[in-house]
Amino acid sequence: MAGFARWPLALGAAALVTAAAPLPPAPGAAPVSAETARRIGWANRLTWGATPTLLDGEAPDPGRWLDAQLASRDTTLPPPAADLVAGMRISREPLAQIVVEVDAMNRDANALADPQAKQAARQAYQKTLNALADEARQRSILRDLYAPDQLREQMTWFWFNHFNVQAGKRDIRAMVGDYEQTLHDHAFGRFRDILEATLRHPAMLRYLDNDQNAAKRINENYAREIMELHSMGVGSGYSQTDVQELARILTGVGVDLKPDPPRLKPQWQPLYVRAGLFEFNPARHDFGDKHFLGHTIHGSGFGEVEQALDLIAAAPATAHHVSLRLATYFLGDDPPPALVDRMAATFRRSHGDMAQVMRTMIRSREAAASLGKAFKDPAHYAVSAVRLAYGDRVILNPMPVVNWLNRMGEGLYNHETPDGYPLDSAAWSGPGQMATRFDIARQIGSGSAGLFRAPDAPADAPAFPQLQNALYFGGLGDMLAPPTRAALAQATSPQDWNGLFLSSPDFMRR
Repeated sequence: MAGFARWPLALGAAALVTAAAPLPPAPGAAPVSAETARRIGWANRLTWGATPTLLDGEAPDPGRWLDAQLASRDTTLPPPAADLVAGMRISREPLAQIVVEVDAMNRDANALADPQAKQAARQAYQKTLNALADEARQRSILRDLYAPDQLREQMTWFWFNHFNVQAGKRDIRAMVGDYEQTLHDHAFGRFRDILEATLRHPAMLRYLDNDQNAAKRINENYAREIMELHSMGVGSGYSQTDVQELARILTGVGVDLKPDPPRLKPQWQPLYVRAGLFEFNPARHDFGDKHFLGHTIHGSGFGEVEQALDLIAAAPATAHHVSLRLATYFLGDDPPPALVDRMAATFRRSHGDMAQVMRTMIRSREAAASLGKAFKDPAHYAVSAVRLAYGDRVILNPMPVVNWLNRMGEGLYNHETPDGYPLDSAAWSGPGQMATRFDIARQIGSGSAGLFRAPDAPADAPAFPQLQNALYFGGLGDMLAPPTRAALAQATSPQDWNGLFLSSPDFMRR
């Protein structure tokens, strides 16, 4: 860590999250063109980080590139990454098959009488669950690094954090990959549809215990988080009575792993709903009338849920709450209230069309003025470092990135509480966080760091990060602050230079 003593600026958290004024060119260098600075700024904002070939092609921007991204369904990965993903169990088998088979492992293990055999079977069950979650994590990293639909990948992370589930609870590790894929598919859709997609997913129903919510055994967990976190937000005007009534509306919404439907009274059979592992069981539903958000919802079955979601999605508080979180995620701390209000107005006018809300945000003068000012959370930091260091050269092992996120406290699918990881910079810029980042910067900067070790290979394939690349010499280097240039000038080796660059305040911003 001796080399990082040359970072007096980086050691202060305040310095990392400020210094937002335009950076002067290096002494004797030609000023960076406005076009180059714009390209780099938008790339770091709208993708998971600028790459060495940024200046060669069409750059991310609020115009044609944005429209193409919002319309894109191209999820093609380059061949090595595509091969890794294609070989995963979560890619080869449908969710229901995976979950049912894993559940059978658990039941078989519990049925064993011999203690040693039971322990071995339980360990195999846990190993299978862990492997499924790790597949999802690796796929997520590969997509962030190489997917052409970069803005969709960023939105997938945002939605997962907004509708957070924790993989370690119950059997969610077997479901989390499909849950993330569901959010990926709905990333730019209507908020109302995203809300229902999460409500119908077994990972959410398991995580917030709504599969245990039944008439005369009410569980309010999910209803409370829908109101408090997923939609309207704390202090937005709903009451505890609204939470209780929503919990009644959600009775019978759950998960069923059995292949056959339950035996039901004849009058309930037409009301039964099943889609994959999702189930609405009228035998577990409270059919009494409910009074929710100022409206009376008559007992009718799953139609009550649809009515409640319509009311929630149409609430002005939902438009504001979601817009504020989206603006904070992309623009950084304390986004301008006027912009959030315009985003919320677009949300209401478009009935929650998130593509239109995104256009309002990204095409705003406030978004342009914020470029380079947002502090990178651990996910943006780690992924952007690998994208800049290796560009189009595809890594063979995403697990080092997964482990770096764990070390920095933002591990994929690891946040225990429903609120998701914090979006404010203060959560990620403390001295302990910075010390961890400096160590990870050293690992990335000094060699391949395990990224190019293929499965079962004894060692990494030859690889070395190229941070002094075409993008650096094409303008990025001239945009660095004087203290950063001074520190880099003291580097004693390429490894030292790389570590210092990745530890700089300049690289910590997007």
